[in-house]
Amino acid sequence: MENLVIIAQIVLALSVVYVWVFRFDNIVLEFKQYGLPDLIRNFVGASKIALATLLITGIWYPGLVLYSALSMAFLMICAQLAHFKVKNPIPKYIPSFILLIISLFIAGVQAGFITL
Repeated sequence: MENLVIIAQIVLALSVVYVWVFRFDNIVLEFKQYGLPDLIRNFVGASKIALATLLITGIWYPGLVLYSALSMAFLMICAQLAHFKVKNPIPKYIPSFILLIISLFIAGVQAGFITL
C-alpha cells in the first residue's frame, strides 16, 4: 500500500505543475479576479512548484514529504478561501478541494494518522 502514497504524491505534484506551467494564462486571470497582485501570484506559483518538486523527491527521501504535503494543503485551503471570497460557482472549488484531500491524505499517512 506504500505505492498508493507514492501515486498520490506523483498525482499531486504533476497536477500542480500542469496548472502552474501549462495553464498559467488561466492562473493570471484567476488571480486578477481575486484582486491579488502579481507578486503574490508569483510567490504562490514558485512555492507550489517547489513543494511539488519536494513531493517527488520525497519518494526517495521520505523525510521531505510531511511538511511539503502540509504546506501544499495550506495553499489549497487558501485557494478555497479565494474562490469563496469572489463567490465562484461550486465547480471552480473542486480541483483545489481534491488536491487538498490528496495533500491531507499524504500528510496523514506520513504522520502515522492513517495506516495502510
